[in-house]
Amino acid sequence: MGKYIIKRILIAIPVLIGITIIDYAIMCLVGSPLELLRGPRVSEAALEAKAIALGLDKPFYVQYFIWLFQLLQGNMGYSIKSYQSVSSMIGSHLGPTLLLMGVSLIVGLLVAVPAGIYSAVHQYSAGDYTAVTLSFLGSSIPSFFLALLLIFIFTIKLNWLPSSGMTTLGTKGGVADVARHMVMPVIVLAVSIAGRNIRYIRSAMLEILQQDYLRTARAKGIGRFLVINKHALRNALVPIVTVIGMEIPVLFGGAVIVEQVFSWPGLGLMTMSAITSRDYPVIMGVCLLSAIVVLAANIITDILYALADPAIQLD
Repeated sequence: MGKYIIKRILIAIPVLIGITIIDYAIMCLVGSPLELLRGPRVSEAALEAKAIALGLDKPFYVQYFIWLFQLLQGNMGYSIKSYQSVSSMIGSHLGPTLLLMGVSLIVGLLVAVPAGIYSAVHQYSAGDYTAVTLSFLGSSIPSFFLALLLIFIFTIKLNWLPSSGMTTLGTKGGVADVARHMVMPVIVLAVSIAGRNIRYIRSAMLEILQQDYLRTARAKGIGRFLVINKHALRNALVPIVTVIGMEIPVLFGGAVIVEQVFSWPGLGLMTMSAITSRDYPVIMGVCLLSAIVVLAANIITDILYALADPAIQLD
């Protein structure tokens, strides 16, 4: 296992470098942040001096290697807009994003796994059709639309929940206050997660339930609960783990929209602000973190394969 992890990490390094090159090239093609400063009160000489100070007067590949060299020294650069360290900005916004993503993933799976198992065990029943219909609805409804709908119902009409931020302004916050602010963002993300996973779990369970060894287990008198939740679910975990592993990077990207709508002080809100202002260092820092999350999720998924099914050997 240790050799396999080291091998995967060594393979991930050139992949990560390739991703950063593509990201940097696309970012430079979009336009320079200096274009946002153009106006009647800003002279060309001032823009040229600003470009030299930021290193934007150099060719694309030179800018990239300068950024990469600084990154290898542990310096992710400084924001063009706020002049703060990119690493400190990401560090301050990473906690709220991880909190929102983690709770949403847990809630989504707590809904998807039992619903998928129930749907498979009661195939073609009213409950099965209901679960599949809700799954399609949850996976197809846009996150921003559901978010606006929840805000309209629970904030504007009922005035039960806050619609923005992580804590109430003018207060010290606290666990209860943060939980109230998390309710609607978590619902939006969890609905999407559950909607995508119910059908996958149902399909995986249906395939396993038809196997001969389960019929043998039932014939031996093993209880229905153990047959389904121990023997069947354990062998259905490999495709389920694959789907869950894919949820991590998808959730990381989906949180950007949800955080923007609910003004959640996480990476999503910071990323949108950096994109609108063409803040190169911040954009590259977030892209680098996103790439690391995707690669790490793939490695963790492979490790979970071996834990779920001892027959799988990782070389």
